[in-house]
Amino acid sequence: MKLKTLLSVAAVCLATPLLAQAQAVVNVRNLSYAAAHEAASVALETCRKNGYAVTVTVLDRLGRTKVVLHDDGAGPHTVENSLRKAYTSLTFKTTSGEFGKRIAGTPNAAGILQLENVTTLEGALPILAGQDLVGSIGISGAPGGDKDAACAQAGIDRIAGGLAAR
Repeated sequence: MKLKTLLSVAAVCLATPLLAQAQAVVNVRNLSYAAAHEAASVALETCRKNGYAVTVTVLDRLGRTKVVLHDDGAGPHTVENSLRKAYTSLTFKTTSGEFGKRIAGTPNAAGILQLENVTTLEGALPILAGQDLVGSIGISGAPGGDKDAACAQAGIDRIAGGLAAR
């Protein structure tokens, strides 16, 4: 019995360095520029058709800005606000509106809300490829976050075929 235990421990010790080396490189699915640009363009056009001048920001999986489209007539604050919405959606892996609802019921929310670029405003959606979070799209400028979110959804819907899980 002791020999079996000793052999098991030895096998684990020998395999541990191999396991650590196997995890040295991580492949991450990410949103392409082409998909980000297409989603942003469709979102902007959808808002325009509804009479809204907005800014659209698309972030990739790592929180890097892929695309920002700032429409004629959109307020200057919409650039920062669309980024904050997209960042919140990406960070918390939910819509920015849903995050806002969740945080409203959290007693110690002040610490979370002091994080840079986090907002509770509606208007951003995560972009998923199957179950993988690959980016987010945030919009600011429509008369209500629900309208921003609807435009964002139109952008995601346009690229949905390319987001299919592999």
